[in-house]
Amino acid sequence: MSFEQSKRSLLIFGGCSILTACASLPRFSSLPDFDQEVSAGLEDISIAAIGLVGIPYRYGGNTPKSGFDCSGLIGYVYKNAANKQMPRTTDEIGKIGQSLGNKTPAPGDLVFFNTQGGPHSHVGIYVGKGRFVHAPSKGGTVRLEKITSSYWSNRYTEARRVVQR
Repeated sequence: MSFEQSKRSLLIFGGCSILTACASLPRFSSLPDFDQEVSAGLEDISIAAIGLVGIPYRYGGNTPKSGFDCSGLIGYVYKNAANKQMPRTTDEIGKIGQSLGNKTPAPGDLVFFNTQGGPHSHVGIYVGKGRFVHAPSKGGTVRLEKITSSYWSNRYTEARRVVQR
């Protein structure tokens, strides 16, 4: 065996050993345990959000009559269900309240997603059992979705609690 062949074999063996070691390490998810049920006394917020499922999406919309975009939905629900005035943009909403880190959100908490290159480019209201309500996009309606679906779980960035009870 030539020196070059020995070198190549050693590199291949070393690479395989590293990959094998990495594969045997435990995998940690940045997602909270959405199967866990938590309460923060904010269920009225999640119930109000569920009541708006089916309202059409409209960019800049912030009432059931005009339709909703994601931040408009948040502002409407929080104002009416918690008497809390919210900022108008998703990015501004992402700066208020307290991040829950890797803790499981409670119904009524906000959940954020990176859908356009920023950690707070989309927002919804967590309603429990791994589901959230949001106003997704043009041509759609306010809907209830599983946060653990591959699309949303890959884009999930954090949950925030903006109301304390």
